[in-house]
Formats: sequence, C-alpha cells, structure tokens
Amino acid sequence: MNWDTFQATLQAFQKEIQEKLKNVSTLEEWQELYTRCFGRQKGVLKQHFKNLKHLDPSDRPRAGKLLNEIKLDLEKRFENIKQKLEEQALEERLEEEKLDPTLPGTPSHTGGFHPIRLVQQRIEKIFERMGYAIADGPEIENEYYNFSALNFPSEHPARDTQDTFYLYKDYLLRTHTSPVQIRVMQQYPPPIKVIIPGKVYRHDEPDASHAPVFHQIEGLVVDKGIRFSDLKGTLESFLQELFGEQCKMRFRPSYFPFTEPSAEVDMSCLICDGRGCSTCKESGWLEVLGAGMVHPNVLREVGLDPEIYTGFAFGLGIERLAMLMFGIPDIRLFLQGDIRFLSQFHTPLLD
Repeated sequence: MNWDTFQATLQAFQKEIQEKLKNVSTLEEWQELYTRCFGRQKGVLKQHFKNLKHLDPSDRPRAGKLLNEIKLDLEKRFENIKQKLEEQALEERLEEEKLDPTLPGTPSHTGGFHPIRLVQQRIEKIFERMGYAIADGPEIENEYYNFSALNFPSEHPARDTQDTFYLYKDYLLRTHTSPVQIRVMQQYPPPIKVIIPGKVYRHDEPDASHAPVFHQIEGLVVDKGIRFSDLKGTLESFLQELFGEQCKMRFRPSYFPFTEPSAEVDMSCLICDGRGCSTCKESGWLEVLGAGMVHPNVLREVGLDPEIYTGFAFGLGIERLAMLMFGIPDIRLFLQGDIRFLSQFHTPLLD
C-alpha cells in the first residue's frame, strides 16, 4: 500500500463517519457506530493502525500523524454527539416520569430475590438432592489457580479466550469458578462431589448476550471409576428436572484445557420444541454448558494419580439459563437495577 492510497482511504473513512454521525438519533445507533470505528478487535481505526507496517518506512511518520489526527477528531465528535443524546434521553425520561403532586402516593412493596439468585437457588437445590456439596472461593485469584493449575501454561493460546482484569503482579479477577476446583482437590481427598457458584469476570464488550461480570455454576466429581457416562447421566437428569422431561440433550466435541475429552452440551429449544426458530437459529438446539473428563494433568497438579482416580467437570452460565427460563432477550437487564424489571420475579422458584 502506498501513501496516496492510505491517505485517500483514511480521509474517505473520516468523511463517511462524520456524515453518519449527523444522522445518529439514539444512543444505540451511537454505540453501534462507535464500536465499528473504535472497537478493540474489529474497529476500522485499529485495522488502519495495523496497516502502517505495510507502508514505506519513509511514509510511516506522516501516516501515523494523520491517523492520530483523524482519531482525535472523531473521538471529539463522538463525545459531543453522545453528550447531546444523553441530555435528550434525560429530558425525554423526565418528561415521561414527571411528578404529579395531585396523584396518590406510591405504596411500598416487599422486595424479593434477584432473578439470578432465584435461578441459582433452584440449581443448587437440584444438585443438593443429587448429593453435591456447595463450595466457594475468592473472586480475586492469582494466575496459578486461574490458569496454570488448570493446564493453561503461561504461553498457552487458550488464555487469550479468557481476557480478564489484572490488579497487581499476577493477581486478577477470576474468569471462571474453576480455581475453586483446584482448591477443593488440594484440601479434600476423593471422593469429591461439589458445585461451585459465583461471580466471574471477562473483559467483554457489553451487548445483548455478553457482560463483563456474570455468574457461573461449575460442578466437579472425582473418585475411582468415574466415567463419561456418569457425566452424561448427571447432566441429563439436571436439565430434565430444571426444564421438564421433554428436554433433550446432545453432546458436541469441543476443547477445554482442563478436560479431556471435552464437549459442548446443547438442549432442545424450548421455544419451538426442537423444530427450529430464530432463537435457536433454526437448528432446534441451544448451547447451555461445557463439560468433560478432568484432564490427567490437572489431577497430577493436585497430587492425585490419574491411573487411580478419574473425574468429570461441567460449567454453565446462570444468566443464560435465566434468559431461557424467563424469555429475557438482553443480559444487560439483569445489571441495570430497574425495579420495574426486577419486580416481575418476586415469586420464589424454590422447590
């Protein structure tokens, strides 16, 4: 790529974004355009910065200067538009929620559990009836428990799939509740049969199906003679008790560093009864959890002989199950604290 092409492409992109910004009328449209422009992975500007290496070395200084100028210009324009849209949204909201002093007062209501907590309690009750104990662990972990002990060596590319928030030295916000599996196996001898609920953190861009903080429940069973068929039977019983006997399940081969063999577990779509719809992308199936047999390297790490002991592990996202159970289209609704949304779930789900 030569300088003239690079310059023309950049200036055309700048003009295009400037024109589109003029027509942005909602914060959702603003966010979509902002992500396209400044997204960490697929943002157009990020791609242009990567393209600098394809220019002649003599052209790179002025190309970098131009790129930074355009970046600063667009950032300022985006910020101005965002401020106007937020002010407009606030004015509209205040107009809609304007207080009328002649109206009777709002009665107080007794609070209830958050929908995430309701679903977590129901899952816990199911596994408690199966003989599982409930384990807990710290949300701030070090790299050993979060990665290395789970067969994620420091150079392993699988670490890139769990981008998280580092605090200091090798301490970070845990990306899964799997570190508690290591702590349990270090503290207690087999047989082990636990589930591990809790918050986890990923550096994900918030959207309808992703959030930087969400909730998991993982399960771990370790003993002599544990087989893959035990895992399948456990998950089948769990899903049918949670969603009903009409719920079907299937396994698809997958990869997780801490299990071998590994599988993604799908359940039949409850919306269309497996016939195919937009929710399941016409497949008739919905992915709900990951599972597999505990990797021998993980057993060795905690001092267990994989020739004697075997085990299985599984993990699921509580938000995903709650969205399926309640028909909730956007994961962000769980985090906004809107009482109008939360008040729908005051009826306990506990069995």
